[in-house]
Amino acid sequence: MKKQTLLAAGLIIALICSTSCNYQGWRKDNYISENSIIQAADGTFSLKLENAACYSNELKPSSNTAEWSVVVSKPGRYKVWLSSATKDTMYLHYANSVKVTMLDSQLEASPECDKIIPNSDDVSYPYYRADSYMGSFFISEPGEYSIQVISEKVIPKEAQNQGKAQSENTMLMSLILTPMTR
Repeated sequence: MKKQTLLAAGLIIALICSTSCNYQGWRKDNYISENSIIQAADGTFSLKLENAACYSNELKPSSNTAEWSVVVSKPGRYKVWLSSATKDTMYLHYANSVKVTMLDSQLEASPECDKIIPNSDDVSYPYYRADSYMGSFFISEPGEYSIQVISEKVIPKEAQNQGKAQSENTMLMSLILTPMTR
């Protein structure tokens, strides 16, 4: 009888430890990557190209990639906006469609001037800020995620520093995620 009681108690302790000690859900004390971008208090993310890990392919620039690691604290549906600096607000001069991926979802669109932001601090004359709506992502739970943009407008940091991007009519500046309200 004592042996069975002791065995039952051991099984209960093992069951409790296996369900709580190994819990892998998201907590604030989880490890966060050094370069992760934390969600703003209003729920938005502003992912600047200068803070991304960029990869470029001189032979096939349409596969140039920028990637960020983001920490989502508020799950839900997010609108995805591509922000560009442009000299021509009528046509953004993207040669190819732009792809944005997160989790198992991918958005693909040819950027258009959906919103012109007058007097933006992000750009200076002769450029204007133009935001292009790309679609939306649903994030079901808090955690750290990777988000990626693929476009010929992802200019390597070395080229930006050498002023090569300044001759462009349009430059990709950032990706903005805003929570959708119901």
